[in-house]
Amino acid sequence: MSAQTHISGRVTEADAKGTPIELVGANVFWLGTRVGTVTDVDGSFKISYKEAYRKLVISYVGYKTDTLTIETPKFITHTLKANETLNEVLVTTQAQTTSRSYFKAQNVITVNSKELLKAACCNLSESFETNPSIDVNFADAVSGTRQIRLLGLTTPYILIATENVPSIRGAAQAYGLSFIPGTWVESIQITKGAGSVVNGFESIAGQINTELVKPTTDETLFVNLYGASSTRTELNTHINTKVNAHWDTGLYIHGNRHNQRHDNNNDGFLDMPLFHQINLMSRWQYTNAKRGLVSFINLRFLNDEKQAGELDFRPEHDRFTTNNWGSEIDTRRYELATKFGYVNPNIPWQTLGVQTAYSKHEQASYFGFNTYTINHDSFYANAIYNSILGDSRHKIKTGLSYTNDVYDELVNTTVFSRKEHSVGAFAEYNYNNLELLNLTVGLRVDRHNLLGTFVTPRFHLKYAPWRKSAFRASFGRGKRSANIFAENQQLFSTARQIDILNTDGPIYGLEPEIAWNFGVSYLQGFTLWNRLGDVTLDLYRTDFKNQVVVDWEDPRAIRFYNLEGQSFANSLQVEVNYSPVKQLDLRTAYKFYNVETDYISGQLERPLTPKHRFFLNMGYETQRTKNGFGHWKFDTTFNWLSTQRFASTSANPIPFQLPERTPTVSTLNAQITKVFSSKFEMYLGGENITNLRQSNAVLGTNDPFGPQFDTTFVYGPIFGSLYYAGLRYQLK
Repeated sequence: MSAQTHISGRVTEADAKGTPIELVGANVFWLGTRVGTVTDVDGSFKISYKEAYRKLVISYVGYKTDTLTIETPKFITHTLKANETLNEVLVTTQAQTTSRSYFKAQNVITVNSKELLKAACCNLSESFETNPSIDVNFADAVSGTRQIRLLGLTTPYILIATENVPSIRGAAQAYGLSFIPGTWVESIQITKGAGSVVNGFESIAGQINTELVKPTTDETLFVNLYGASSTRTELNTHINTKVNAHWDTGLYIHGNRHNQRHDNNNDGFLDMPLFHQINLMSRWQYTNAKRGLVSFINLRFLNDEKQAGELDFRPEHDRFTTNNWGSEIDTRRYELATKFGYVNPNIPWQTLGVQTAYSKHEQASYFGFNTYTINHDSFYANAIYNSILGDSRHKIKTGLSYTNDVYDELVNTTVFSRKEHSVGAFAEYNYNNLELLNLTVGLRVDRHNLLGTFVTPRFHLKYAPWRKSAFRASFGRGKRSANIFAENQQLFSTARQIDILNTDGPIYGLEPEIAWNFGVSYLQGFTLWNRLGDVTLDLYRTDFKNQVVVDWEDPRAIRFYNLEGQSFANSLQVEVNYSPVKQLDLRTAYKFYNVETDYISGQLERPLTPKHRFFLNMGYETQRTKNGFGHWKFDTTFNWLSTQRFASTSANPIPFQLPERTPTVSTLNAQITKVFSSKFEMYLGGENITNLRQSNAVLGTNDPFGPQFDTTFVYGPIFGSLYYAGLRYQLK
């Protein structure tokens, strides 16, 4: 075995319960040298090692500095203790609520729970309002469904996982983001570009992973009550209990309701649907540190019901009649997920993880006279082994995965049924020379019953040319089967005819989608007027080799067909984070999209995709009192979107034609939070304070059963301004 030239470890601090939590930005250096580093967002570090080095110093402002004697290179886990002599120091540093790593090979943005508190964040789809990398917009004018966009591409091209298990896919694609309550989220990791082969082959534009709160670190009791001017109400309750020395359990209860009818733009249709949801999760955690074992068991049940349509629509009288146009979407979902992890206590770089997840998704819905029902049974399993090759600079991940999906769909009178199953093997190698280079190369081979046997390569490189810098490059391939109806359910809220033009492919007669993603990114930290900041430049291109084109260019039809020609999405983002004065954080970004596809009618911009976006977020927190509480938080987010192309309406009669492009869109959100104590806080906020309101969101409102009816031309808010208030109570 070669001599080890680096050692790695993790630095933590103890919370009020004595539970270790990661300490970000701690200094780690060899005594008497200039060799040093700082801990990453997960508290980890890696530092050069020579036999001459003996004393490793770990320090952090407000904590006692420790000096460790290193006799042999090994993985180090160390907990710093607070310095009790610093009684006069109230705040020494403020951790970033959103951060990018200087050390990882992948371009990952980590959003922690404090960032989510800057807005209402009632569910995952509303958790990205303060993040410039993710765009959020409405899918149509009646269902209230929000869809997100990353690198210019919408949700189906993003692998969305819950604790690294792909979760929002298949039948859950349209509404699944609203099925994860915001208070359940501990952190979110957004990966731009090609993701890891460990998580599967479907990722094209990137990955979003949501980590849920843990029974061992969450509060014993947490209550969040929310109410909005729209009469939307919401209640979240967490109850966590320690069962014995190894088992902890949590019961998480979420409920929301909206039963008030609104028509602020006077088009005769509800501005937002009526709905109610019950969402329950029982979470069990087993921890045995001496044996290196940790396991999770999650049981979930969801019941979600929505009603949309005309203001006077009453289902009991008007369903499937021409009295009034209406829609109901009823969803039930059952989930069982397990996670097992083992760390060799004697060789901590050797780990084994096994993940399994089963879900049953049942949706029954109708939209006027259109009916859509989907049942989706899904099983997923993934086994991952981690170790090193020679020394800790060289790491390896390898494993096996299995997926099984059974779909049954009823689209009006046509039945679509299919079974998909695949077996895959993957390997990922990582070389990490912390001072200069971090390289990750991954490859997986999958055998799929409908997509055949194929190879998925992924490559990530991080190079640090100088201090506080990170240059990244990546490329990778993604492949997926398009669930054309589940992913485009807004089509049912139109009078359009459904045309599938290809008939030889394995899924709906269509071939699978295949795309390559290429990207470069540069992150540079700086100090200006003794205040810290950073600037990031991201440039990515997604190039489709095959795509299921969703063609809205004929206002009387929606057409699905495989790409002939080219389809691409270019994305450029410049982001600056800076704290000009103490307690004030600024985040600003400019984003440019160039997303084009070869349609039957020619190469066109993707509809309703703005080319330019400007984003500004400001957060200010007043000085805390001596006990750390009794302070205020102020957060404001401004978004400006350039004009967007409407899909063609030139074939409609003149009264039902739209201009080629939308107006620009500007929105302003703000929230004020008063922290009374460690147990209690209240918040008050407003969304779309400028009261922007789209007046022509629905075409053909005078005859919703006629040929011009269409609800998909949505580019901005419909309801107008919305104000809300809430409270949070937590018991440690």
